[in-house]
Amino acid sequence: MTTNSPWDSAAIAALVEGLDPIDWQQLELLARIPFEKRILAGMQAQAFAMAALRGTFHRRFPELSQSELNMKVLAYLTPVRMGPLPTDDERPPDVENGDPHPEDG
Repeated sequence: MTTNSPWDSAAIAALVEGLDPIDWQQLELLARIPFEKRILAGMQAQAFAMAALRGTFHRRFPELSQSELNMKVLAYLTPVRMGPLPTDDERPPDVENGDPHPEDG
């Protein structure tokens, strides 16, 4: 029995085309690093990304305070919505006017 899977060998080859080859030596080095240090590196990368986003928002919205910028960063990065979804007339404006999630609607 044959199936029409989108993951035939040609599709997989196209997907990985252009990716760098696996660096086995780097993987071995990373495997030797204690778990907590690997987690710390991830947390540092997250902090860097959040700071970059905060800087972008600061340039776009120079009138906002630091705490308002922090809330805007959290709203952008947090996909969880509390309570019912807003109706169309309750939705905030698009990204140019401050909505961090234009793809939601």
